[in-house]
Amino acid sequence: MAKIHQTFVCQSCGAVYNRWRGRCEACDGWNTIQEETSAGPGQSGPAATRPSRARGRIFPLEGLTGEAKEAPRTPSGIGELDRVTGGGFVRGSVILLGGDPGIGKSTLLMQAAAAMAKQGAGVAYISGEEAVGQVRLRAERLGLAQADVQLAAQTNVEDIVETLSQGRPPALAVIDSIQTMWTETVESAPGTVTQVRSSAQALIRFAKTTGTAVILVGHVTKDGQIAGPRVVEHMVDAVASFEGDQGHHFRILRAVKNRFGPTDEIGVFEMTDAGLSEVPNPSALFLAGRDQQAAGTAVFAGMEGTRPLLVEIQALVAPSSLGMPRRAVVGWDPNRLSMVLAVLEAHAGIRLGSHDVYLNVAGGLRVVEPAADLAVAAALVSSLSGAVLPAETVYFGEIGLSGAIRPVAQAGARLKEAQKLGFAKALIPQGRGEGEKVLSVETLRHIADLVAGIGAGSARRGGRGRAPARAMEDDDY
Repeated sequence: MAKIHQTFVCQSCGAVYNRWRGRCEACDGWNTIQEETSAGPGQSGPAATRPSRARGRIFPLEGLTGEAKEAPRTPSGIGELDRVTGGGFVRGSVILLGGDPGIGKSTLLMQAAAAMAKQGAGVAYISGEEAVGQVRLRAERLGLAQADVQLAAQTNVEDIVETLSQGRPPALAVIDSIQTMWTETVESAPGTVTQVRSSAQALIRFAKTTGTAVILVGHVTKDGQIAGPRVVEHMVDAVASFEGDQGHHFRILRAVKNRFGPTDEIGVFEMTDAGLSEVPNPSALFLAGRDQQAAGTAVFAGMEGTRPLLVEIQALVAPSSLGMPRRAVVGWDPNRLSMVLAVLEAHAGIRLGSHDVYLNVAGGLRVVEPAADLAVAAALVSSLSGAVLPAETVYFGEIGLSGAIRPVAQAGARLKEAQKLGFAKALIPQGRGEGEKVLSVETLRHIADLVAGIGAGSARRGGRGRAPARAMEDDDY
């Protein structure tokens, strides 16, 4: 008879205790510990009397001296999705896709499943949240009702694995979502830490033994983390995040972890009435509707993986009536903004201690690379002084604590993308570009003098007066 083991597991971090307690010592969460029961093998007696297990085969490691062969991939039929995954789905790989509710995860996977089915690959879509009829209604709205995709509504992992193992395993299996799955080996409710971990382990074992690429859909918490134990992210081969704002019509697929490809690539999609459509030129989308005559805006030439991307940085500096001025940031690191403000005051004489500062990356994109420091500083000084930056100029460069402008990687690709979109000028770190329209700068003070122009003197005097707004001319450069 199997021995029953009772443990208490934190549903937030997965910490295990031998008795219940109100607060988890690992994550400081209250009322997150629940009792879970699992059945273990009731073995007794010395090890010599136990039945011996079948040992696995040992394979030689070949190809050490020859050329390494790339893992076979199956293209999804969606270019932006293939860009993020590294060229397609690797046989036997497991991908964990997370995102906010309603962001379009199921829509993207349904389109990918239909595209692969049209190429002749076997695809299975298993939904644990919707009935088969509801999935078909979504496919009809997307115009994919004729795709040869096998649909199922099931939450039991053993039944799913047994069904998919019959006959020839499919090339792709979508599990929507992993939080709804449950396995018979664990006596706890679906969605608990133990159930999510055990269900993911069973599906990963199925993928590795059959060669089926499995995509696990995961919900996210209010903090933006994928719900469930963090160990699931270590078990899978790739983790992707589907980001976007409900107020904007585009979505960004970002690779967080990828054992078979780069982790800094993004795929850009646009939400339309017919589903998600690929955006081959995201820079034009992010710069659409830009006000070229407004102070406080600068165009940043960034890099997302191997793709150059141009986005608009918007800054608003206004006098504050509060004892502690506000610092609001959308799409950038708030700590990075605090550093840029401190360097502006210490090395450029730009005093912003009595002003509210609002910074926004237009379009809802989140910028993570430090090369945006120069564009942020230019936008801040422009907003404070009222000087309108040239509409055909891009900015990129990292700011050091000493006020020096440090070079960044792939400057040539950034300048080439800017030139392709009609930007004839660039303000960049010294030694990273050549040409009469490329201005190389060394220090932040030089930038403040160039950007602010006649308004820089007012800003250095503490911001008591704002210079009349004017557009900078070629002579300013």
